[in-house]
Amino acid sequence: MKTLRSTLIAFALLTGVAATPVLAVDNMESTDAPDLTAVRASIKAKDYKSAITELTGMIDKGIQHADVYNLLGFSLRHEGDMKGAQTFYAKALDYNPEHKGALEYQGEMFVKLGQFDKAQANLTKLAKLCPQGCEEREDLEEAIKTKVVKD
Repeated sequence: MKTLRSTLIAFALLTGVAATPVLAVDNMESTDAPDLTAVRASIKAKDYKSAITELTGMIDKGIQHADVYNLLGFSLRHEGDMKGAQTFYAKALDYNPEHKGALEYQGEMFVKLGQFDKAQANLTKLAKLCPQGCEEREDLEEAIKTKVVKD
């Protein structure tokens, strides 16, 4: 937990994201999923900056949810901030180690970084979660196989 807190402090200092709400890592995860309709629309439109703004606003309001952290990681990755993306994928997986989306997206980030052993580890987890197959597993399998991540 101390390492995560240090990472979040560093992220906040480097990006200017308000540190106080982000550091509320000891809070319980929100049990109700927040409405992410607008965020998903921004991501679909490849407006990652708007998605980041909205997601960090949710965090500032104290929302603690794996989907929020996963989508923030995804948006940061697409903006080229791999370090920030890794921080928030890890946070999503801290809340829910079986979050299929975070496992896929983090794995895709590993592919982009050439860390195929880590991507393969995520694929192994997805294979256990989706023995019959699922979109997340198939997408990560394809990314590892082709060494290309589809955006």
